[in-house]
Amino acid sequence: MTHPSTDSPAAVHVVSHPLVQHKLTLMREKDRSTSSFRRLMHEVSMLMAYEVTRDMPVQMVEIETPLERTMAPVIDGKKTVFVAILRAGVGFLDGMLEVVPSARVGHVGLYRDPKTLVAVEYYFKMPHDMHERDAIVLDPMLATGNSAVAAVERLKETRPKSIRFVCLLAAPEGLANFHAHHPDVPVYTAAIDRQLNDHGYIMPGLGDAGDRIFGTK
Repeated sequence: MTHPSTDSPAAVHVVSHPLVQHKLTLMREKDRSTSSFRRLMHEVSMLMAYEVTRDMPVQMVEIETPLERTMAPVIDGKKTVFVAILRAGVGFLDGMLEVVPSARVGHVGLYRDPKTLVAVEYYFKMPHDMHERDAIVLDPMLATGNSAVAAVERLKETRPKSIRFVCLLAAPEGLANFHAHHPDVPVYTAAIDRQLNDHGYIMPGLGDAGDRIFGTK
């Protein structure tokens, strides 16, 4: 179940399902292994995919059951694009594809300048005909919001039919920054944490999601 946060813009949806919250708590534990963290990320992303695609449009098609022909609803997964912000967004992607395997995938390569915390783009690749597609942007952490702002700004140049942003954790500062630039883009998150620290990390958070997914620290 999702619900708009009472402390954030109406376009923020907190996924409050007990399974999501339970798995997020396990991911926060500092001694959790890389393999366990990765598995939990996969499971949480699958669960969040159900919520973010809850109101996807469907069309009726004719099929044949073992008993008769009938009309039944289907979604056109090929019209959905999961946009992974490198690198941590890749770890958030696989579970989404389990739920919508026919979706297309785009990538945005960004890194955060350690001094200015400003996002710098180094890679951008999207499917063709984005104007026909619904884009779902994936990044586990919405911290300062600079990477998300830059990624969505670049994505808007391709003129997709719609854009949604999905993260595991968000900081109030990041949400404010993101919606100051993109008030039209709804955010789906499992939790809104307390604040950022002096280094731009979410508190209490879960550390660096990319490092924990890929075992690089």
